[in-house]
Order: sequence, then C-alpha cells, then structure tokens
Amino acid sequence: MARFLILWHSNPVAPWPTNPEEYLKLQERMWAGMDNLMRQGLVKELGYFADGRSGYAIGEGDAADAFRAVSMFMPYVEFEVHETISYEKAKEITRAVCKAAAQR
Repeated sequence: MARFLILWHSNPVAPWPTNPEEYLKLQERMWAGMDNLMRQGLVKELGYFADGRSGYAIGEGDAADAFRAVSMFMPYVEFEVHETISYEKAKEITRAVCKAAAQR
C-alpha cells in the first residue's frame, strides 16, 4: 500500500458561494467527504496551515485512491500529490544501489 503526502490549497478562482449560508453548506459537504475518507482509512491525517487556506493530508492506498479522493474536492481545492517512501525503505534501496555500484 502506498503512502502519500498531499499538499492542498483553496482555489481562489473557484465558484465559491458568497452567501454565508451557502458557503457553510459547501464546507459541510466537503467536511463530510473528508470524514468519509478518514473512516475508510484512505486519509490518515489532515491539517491546516496557519494561513487557513492551505494544508496537508497523509493518505494511504494506491494511485487510483489518491486520484479519486482529490477529485472529490475540485474545483474548490487544488492539490499536489506526492507518493512517499519510508526512511527505512529509502536506506535499504540506497544501500543496495551503492553496494551494486561498488561491485562494478
């Protein structure tokens, strides 16, 4: 199962509601969608940066899961999705690559 770091920010040119009640309805729908992703275990952590318009998520699954999850929030939110490799796995790979290069 892959792990993803997802950086997000509000899309300033999205058709955001200007009516506070409509804006709250949209936020409630997006929060419900995120709550569902968290219940499914696809999003492990979600946080906001101090600017209040951007943040991060830590997700697990495959690339299709990540694509499906971020697509739910478009066009209101834009994303940068990065698949990550654990520190231990990176050490293992780097060690193997260096040993192979040294044997040439």
